[in-house]
Amino acid sequence: MTRYFGIATLVAALFLTTSASLGQDVMKVASDSHKVLLENARVRVLDVRLKPGEKTAMHSHPASVVYFLTDAKFKYTSPDGKTQEGEGKAGTSIWRGPVTHTVQNVGTTEAHLIQTELKGEDK
Repeated sequence: MTRYFGIATLVAALFLTTSASLGQDVMKVASDSHKVLLENARVRVLDVRLKPGEKTAMHSHPASVVYFLTDAKFKYTSPDGKTQEGEGKAGTSIWRGPVTHTVQNVGTTEAHLIQTELKGEDK
């Protein structure tokens, strides 16, 4: 019985640790680069600024709209280690489904954007 309890405890601890590290709220792990401009029951609006080379910790967002205030070039890394690069052009918007990732500014200038997260959407 003791061995079973020990294994079950270990599995539960690993699951909780993994879940917490993969699904962290961006404001808990990247508050230096993300500022809440507005939050209510339906949305959270974030002012995001990443310096060249700056990288966030792993975090999650619900579905959201991103509006680029500057041109930006990013490298995204998913929890499984896969990477992809993306660009945003100043004055344009994109729709993003729910996502868990790290983000690195791989451009040569500060990236500045407004991200509107939709609450109640699938995470």
